[in-house]
Amino acid sequence: MKPRFRLVFSGFFAIFATLPAVAQGPVALDASKLNLASANVLVLDAADNRPIYAKAANEVTPIASLTKLMTAIVTLDAGLSLDEAIAIDMDDFDYLKGSHSRLRMGAELPRREMLRLALMASENRAASSLARYYPGGTQAFVAAMNAKARSLGMTRTRYSDPTGLSAENVSTASDLAVLVNAAAQYPLIREFSTTQSHYVEVQSTGQLLGFNNTNGLVKSSDWDIQVSKTGFIREAGKCLVMMATISSRPVVIVLLDSLGRYTRVADAMRVKYWLETGESLPVRTANAATAVRSAKLVKSGKYAKSVKYTKSATAAPNRGRVTGTFPVAGQVKYTSVRQVR
Repeated sequence: MKPRFRLVFSGFFAIFATLPAVAQGPVALDASKLNLASANVLVLDAADNRPIYAKAANEVTPIASLTKLMTAIVTLDAGLSLDEAIAIDMDDFDYLKGSHSRLRMGAELPRREMLRLALMASENRAASSLARYYPGGTQAFVAAMNAKARSLGMTRTRYSDPTGLSAENVSTASDLAVLVNAAAQYPLIREFSTTQSHYVEVQSTGQLLGFNNTNGLVKSSDWDIQVSKTGFIREAGKCLVMMATISSRPVVIVLLDSLGRYTRVADAMRVKYWLETGESLPVRTANAATAVRSAKLVKSGKYAKSVKYTKSATAAPNRGRVTGTFPVAGQVKYTSVRQVR
């Protein structure tokens, strides 16, 4: 199990002690008021590269589909035509995790649309096709990803595939903050990664397919998000990186290895509230959307194997069990404990 201790560092890459790291801004910030369930965290003021909060930020961990931000950068740096049609091939199928895709064998889209779907919908076959159509193929593409990481100073980052399905794609919260800053310099990445929903017409069949962004926060009027990417494989847990404007400042948020379906989103909400007010987000507010759904799950007896709840927003994750005391409207509560395999 990964350590859950917090770390202090005074520079962007160095960590010197095992206490929460907090840099002061317009609002006095007390790290003890920011209780996050994500295992690895970095909150960075992007205007001056100033770390605001860090938790195990230099710990190397799998990064899942956060990989696709680098996939997008390498694709755009290559200067290839975004209007060129590229097609899904058997080599783009996921034989490692068996993930689902609606882009079937032979599906053909412009490179621009494959890039958009890879970013907003985390489409694995789209990301794979971008690499396969790169000069020299996928092997050359992955080499370019690693070369770009080195040029950015991402010294603890390694890529082995363009999708993030491989657990050998690893990085740190600190390195990923560098990646988000770099990605924000590309207008198309800013646009595509925050597209709420999008329809594409598969050229080979004329089929119209709709896709939604994997980060629901891009649809919220409470957020001003410039760059977004989610990720998940079992080895990495739920992951989320964003650049967003909070209190009139550009802020990079990196949340890695979150337990439960909603934890990374709730953690992002806690970070935003803390930066704006200096206070902890009330549990009822933090869990509002989750609580209603959780109560319904408990009441109906429906559980998903991947769902892992805790007793409160500040409780330590309880691996292997679904444990919930969920406040809903009024004083009604549902409580349940059920083993998860």
